[in-house]
Amino acid sequence: MIEILRKNVEREIEILREISIFSKRLETASPAERRMLLEGLNALRRGMIEANNSIPELLNQIETPELKKEKKVEITPLKEKKATIAKNVMPQIQEKSKILEELEISEGILRKIKKRPFREEKVEEFKKARGYLKLANKFFLDSSSKLIKKGYFSSLSSEIRKSNLDILFEAYVSMMLFSVFISFFVSIFIAIFFLVFDVSFGWPIIEFYGGSMATRLLEVVFLPLIIPLIVFFALYYYPSAEKNSISARIDEELPFAVIHMSSISGSGIAPTEIFKIIALSKEYPFLRKEIRKILNQINIYGYDLVTALNNVSKSTSNPRLAELFAGLSTTINSGGDLSEFFEKRAESLLLNYKLEKEKSIKIAETSMDIYISVVIAAPMILMLMLVMISVSGIQVGFTPYELTLMTIGGVALINIVFLAYLQTKRTLY
Repeated sequence: MIEILRKNVEREIEILREISIFSKRLETASPAERRMLLEGLNALRRGMIEANNSIPELLNQIETPELKKEKKVEITPLKEKKATIAKNVMPQIQEKSKILEELEISEGILRKIKKRPFREEKVEEFKKARGYLKLANKFFLDSSSKLIKKGYFSSLSSEIRKSNLDILFEAYVSMMLFSVFISFFVSIFIAIFFLVFDVSFGWPIIEFYGGSMATRLLEVVFLPLIIPLIVFFALYYYPSAEKNSISARIDEELPFAVIHMSSISGSGIAPTEIFKIIALSKEYPFLRKEIRKILNQINIYGYDLVTALNNVSKSTSNPRLAELFAGLSTTINSGGDLSEFFEKRAESLLLNYKLEKEKSIKIAETSMDIYISVVIAAPMILMLMLVMISVSGIQVGFTPYELTLMTIGGVALINIVFLAYLQTKRTLY
């Protein structure tokens, strides 16, 4: 009997292990697998309950020496005793194969699910410097720290924090200085190249320059100054552009996230738990980074929720999200109804979302008309003009080959400018 009890406990441990595996798989399972896993969990739960209910009966059948002295020993035939055990105990300990047979789930499918790697999301606020960034820190970290202490790049610190870049402020300044340093030597190489060689649309494309070297030197001497300045300003304003891009993505997620919060708050759950649910959700990849800032201030720095909301509202890239956090902190302070606050704010944000989408649709229609006119119709007219010029024999200073290359380059440049324009409009709206 003790052996049966031991097997029963081992079976319960195995069921618990299966329940743990199935529960983890639910987070990354597809809808079909999720339905199958839920059925499996229900079956395992029933098996666990039945196995657990059989333990008292097994314990009652175990007799100690003291009980044997008090009770009259009854001799039961071995066959009858085995039949009783099989009738009363064994049906209650459902085997894994019977559960799977009941659910019509094959052992191979479950084995395949269990072999799939379970990926837990790793959240890293800052990553260790490596590669290019590590090299920049090695040469320019001291210089960047001195410049920051003197008050330089003060506005850049706020932009980096709002852009959610996984890099420290000092490290980013070091990378800027290192990039400018490298671009200076690259620009000198480019200047020397154009001083010696000439690039043309004809054949050969690259040939030695045959004009005056003094004139050529005046044309290329500004390259070592212009290229490093372009690199510097590009890196300086990159966090600001990234901040605007993140703000636009948050605008797209915010109305639906607030609706989600409104439905959760209606159940009377604590505000901190609402933020935990949103932060763990994968439906809001950009918004949940801002929510995690609140949870970090509460769990790591020990701030209360109102203080954390006020702090994050000052460092977030999206003004509407900052307004939401500020209003939420005021509502919590005054003891207002969170469900009503989220409901009204969701209506306002959803209305703004619809208006912005209508505006972006009109911009897309206008952009389509411009694209058809400039990129499709204009090159066709230009090609017809080239054909007429080549047939008539009119001299325009360029060969037909050069005009064709210029046309193709112009169309490619217009496409690049148009894509950049669309990306800018997408960021703004």
